[in-house]
Amino acid sequence: MGLSVVGRLVRPPRKGSMLVIEFPDGLHEYVTTPIKRILKVCGKNVYYIQTVNSRYRLEIRSESADVNEAAQ
Repeated sequence: MGLSVVGRLVRPPRKGSMLVIEFPDGLHEYVTTPIKRILKVCGKNVYYIQTVNSRYRLEIRSESADVNEAAQ
């Protein structure tokens, strides 16, 4: 079981680059080692990302979707 990180994805994940997530405070970032492989779950905004040192599950949620759910 791993650590959950909530924040803004700075740029889309791309092979060879690092995954960067900006924390809500705008002052800190979570940065991984370079990405080796990206797998996407069909029909969902869920990605499995393998980096040089680790594996991550990335779930993309838009701010507008969160706002719409809160309004209901």
